[in-house]
Amino acid sequence: MIRRLFQSRLFLRYMLSYLTILLLPLILLTVLIYQSAVRNLRTEIERSHLNQLTQARVTVDARIRELSDIASRIAYDNRLTRYRVHDPYFSSEAIAALDQYKATSSIIGELFLYFHGDEQIYSSTGLSSLDVFQSKYSFAGWDKEQVRQDLNTAAFPFMRPADRVMRNGHIEQSMLAYVVPVTPNNPNPHGTLLYLIEEGEFNGLIRSILGSYQGLTYVFDNKGQVLTANRQGETLSAEETRQLFEQPGGIHSLVLGGSRHSVVSVKSDLNGWTYTTVMPSSQFFSRVAHVRSMMLLLFTLVGLIGVFASLLLARRQYSPISQLAEFASSAFKAPAGRGSRASDELEHIRRVLRESSQRAGLQEPYARNHYLLMLLKYGGSESLTPDLLEAFQLRFDRQRYAVLVLEWEGPHDRAEAPPSLPGGLADLELPALAASLYAVELPEPNRFAFIAGFDPAEGEAEAGQLRRVVEAAREHAEGQLAAGPSIGVGTVYPGPGQLNESYIEACSAFEFRLSTGPGGTSFFAELSDAPGPADWLPPSLLLKLTQSLKQGSYDVAVPVIREALGFLQTSGAAVPLMRCMSYDLLNAMLKTASELGLPHSARDIPSVTAFSSLEELEESFRQLASRICSQAELNAKTEERTLMDRIVAYIDQHYGDHALSLESISHEYSISPSHFSRSFKEKVGLNFTQYVWQKRVEEVKRQLAATSDPLKDIIVQVGYWDAPNFIRKFKKETGLTPGQYRKQYAPDPAGASFDEEDAE
Repeated sequence: MIRRLFQSRLFLRYMLSYLTILLLPLILLTVLIYQSAVRNLRTEIERSHLNQLTQARVTVDARIRELSDIASRIAYDNRLTRYRVHDPYFSSEAIAALDQYKATSSIIGELFLYFHGDEQIYSSTGLSSLDVFQSKYSFAGWDKEQVRQDLNTAAFPFMRPADRVMRNGHIEQSMLAYVVPVTPNNPNPHGTLLYLIEEGEFNGLIRSILGSYQGLTYVFDNKGQVLTANRQGETLSAEETRQLFEQPGGIHSLVLGGSRHSVVSVKSDLNGWTYTTVMPSSQFFSRVAHVRSMMLLLFTLVGLIGVFASLLLARRQYSPISQLAEFASSAFKAPAGRGSRASDELEHIRRVLRESSQRAGLQEPYARNHYLLMLLKYGGSESLTPDLLEAFQLRFDRQRYAVLVLEWEGPHDRAEAPPSLPGGLADLELPALAASLYAVELPEPNRFAFIAGFDPAEGEAEAGQLRRVVEAAREHAEGQLAAGPSIGVGTVYPGPGQLNESYIEACSAFEFRLSTGPGGTSFFAELSDAPGPADWLPPSLLLKLTQSLKQGSYDVAVPVIREALGFLQTSGAAVPLMRCMSYDLLNAMLKTASELGLPHSARDIPSVTAFSSLEELEESFRQLASRICSQAELNAKTEERTLMDRIVAYIDQHYGDHALSLESISHEYSISPSHFSRSFKEKVGLNFTQYVWQKRVEEVKRQLAATSDPLKDIIVQVGYWDAPNFIRKFKKETGLTPGQYRKQYAPDPAGASFDEEDAE
């Protein structure tokens, strides 16, 4: 084996290359390793802080959302209405209710409820006038008149920066004030909630996640004000602080206070706050001092095992080349006069690649359609490399994406049946609408989908722009099809990653098309506008859930279930009504399971009354959805295997029919031609044309060897009209003409009729 390796020029070149690399100056390698260690450690620390800061942002957002939820509950709490709070009999009950709400959040220092125009303010400790409240809580940067104005006019929630608060005239604390109008999101609030949060409690929440590190932490509001800061002894100027706020989210390097700092920043989508940490870059270098002591030992070992490593690396590099060369030798015979295999390995591989490239060119349309179909089923466009995207001539660089499902009434005459994807529909550019569409042939006959991508236009709603794209697609399809298609349109999403959801919605809208009539357009976004009982689950949710289960799309079904249960949670309906709506959701799932043939025992059906929370009910529904989707995928695979078995049996019986074609079988079994071609090759290993040709050739061989029938009659019997063309193809495959084959294999060639010249 070793001797054979050293006989290969390619292996020797690899070995010499590795030896040359090991002879490079060790000082250069030392510098590279040292710099790499510093860079990697810096990246590790920055990434760690970015993750921690993101977690801190999520935690704080959750607390702020918790305060908003408390405000919503207070707004609808009958105990805290203006009438009951002012009533002497019920006021104690209102104060107790505020105390209960205060206890639900650990960061609330004090909670106050104020009604517009009132001279009194209410808290968990009792009732007091505004003057008494302002004498007990004196803000250094929030004067009394401004406090009164903000309490009466606040229309949106806002957080005031940390301020020194004098409590009861002698206790000074640093606190943040969070003002929330009551009712939240109401353009005409009738009151205001004031949360007082101790800055130490707020900072402690962030510190518990970030841990101990050397640096600063800032929290900015959406206007650049510092809400709170943990400076740890180091301070920055106002200009430097402003510079921190202006940095985009991510990791940056800035010179602050005359030294280099690493800045990590994340922004909240909930309220626009910016969370920033500032770390001196010098701390990165202190952690790599031990690397220097390892360098000498490392390169001593490199020198000792250098030659051995060169042999191993060269062999490892050469091994796949050798295997590919062996494959090339088994697939292609080397031309006469060539050198030995060891000197011709790459040439063998080049020949295989050229042949494979030619074959791949023939399969590219099928691969392109298959990828787009998988994109519709499972979502995500990141699975293709830029090279493959370029090969498929696909670009997913639009800002908005939606899916359109189209179907037209095809002719009933098999001979006149058009292909499922007419020419001219594969790619459609609409420059006037800043849109592009990719057509995807679906397994169903006379049906295909458009992946529509477009960029939002200024001053125009997305719904209107999508409608114009749909109309343009309809006009183009009608020009190609000479028929008006029925169209179902999914929801617009901000990227191609959710095309599977839009496809499910488009199928749902398409199934709903009966309301629009043949040739109509149905938008999923408009299904929810269909009339129905108030406070019940929207029909579009149930329809989308049913479609996702039938398609076996678990990734789409789970968000729909979560959205439906979220609707129940926020509907404000009574518990019995919520249970009834839950039964609607369960019935839709069980009906789909029944249609798919999934058996259920009584104990497997979740009971909406047996759960203590919606989270447990959601988990039960998710398990049921998983079983249904698994069954749907199993049914689809079983049906396709059964269908292919039936088609193969049909071809075996009718290959002698001269009208047998890809389109005729597709029409016979109600399947699109390209999907049939793709599935047939996966099943048989040959494409349709090759398989039919092999069946016909085998039958011709059998009749040539067993009968004395004229060649022209035999060729017609196997479904061929063009005898000369058949003879040429027969000779190319077997190396013999039909007459020569009969002479060689017929038991009584003397009695046979040789009529090749007549056939030609």
